[in-house]
Amino acid sequence: MILYPAIDLKDGQAVRLVHGDMDQTTVFNDDPAAQAKAFVAAGCEWLHLVDLNGAFAGEPVNAAPVEAILAACPVPAQLGGGIRDMATIERWLDKGLARVILGTVAVENPDLVRDAARAFPGQVAVGLDARNGKVATRGWAEETTVMVTDLAKSFEDAGIAAIIYTDILRDGAMKGPNVAATAALAEAVDIPVIASGGVSSLEDLKTLRDTDVIAGAISGRALYDGAIDLSAALTLLKDAA
Repeated sequence: MILYPAIDLKDGQAVRLVHGDMDQTTVFNDDPAAQAKAFVAAGCEWLHLVDLNGAFAGEPVNAAPVEAILAACPVPAQLGGGIRDMATIERWLDKGLARVILGTVAVENPDLVRDAARAFPGQVAVGLDARNGKVATRGWAEETTVMVTDLAKSFEDAGIAAIIYTDILRDGAMKGPNVAATAALAEAVDIPVIASGGVSSLEDLKTLRDTDVIAGAISGRALYDGAIDLSAALTLLKDAA
């Protein structure tokens, strides 16, 4: 299972939100590239980046810090937030991103997801953010009636690289991930599923790993707060492999 340290970008800074609320922001680093380098120095093999302003604006806003991270770090990075058309997808991949994450458009324009996955094999992931099992879009501000599992299944034949499943009610709250819902989703589809939201201890990582169906886990606040020691977490996951 791969651990993805999260760098959430708001107004050029590395921050964390609680439940996706832009008004509940904690700034963890004024220099996101320095933060990314620290994660890489600790041994991480991937980075998970989110353009929070972009998710609300519907277009990239924090391009400068993302580009700085890509220039500073040799490991692959995935980015979500405000990526809603083919030109933006292409632009980011050209800049060196390993993977784009499509969230809102997965609900509003699923054909774009299919077209992108066909055009860029292995480089398109779908971000499914859920509140009580239903997908939320536009920076989690809008709730839909679409069930996560139904939407995930609709992309089974699309060739997407991964599904990133976030339980909004757990995100940034340090309450542990929704293991049951994440594992159920992973069992329901053939696409690799990455857990996000509430991953706040080595025990959480162990529990996710031991499901044997979850491909990765994203953690942010717990790494910044020191609740998870990144080196210890990477050792834990490597030893299991």
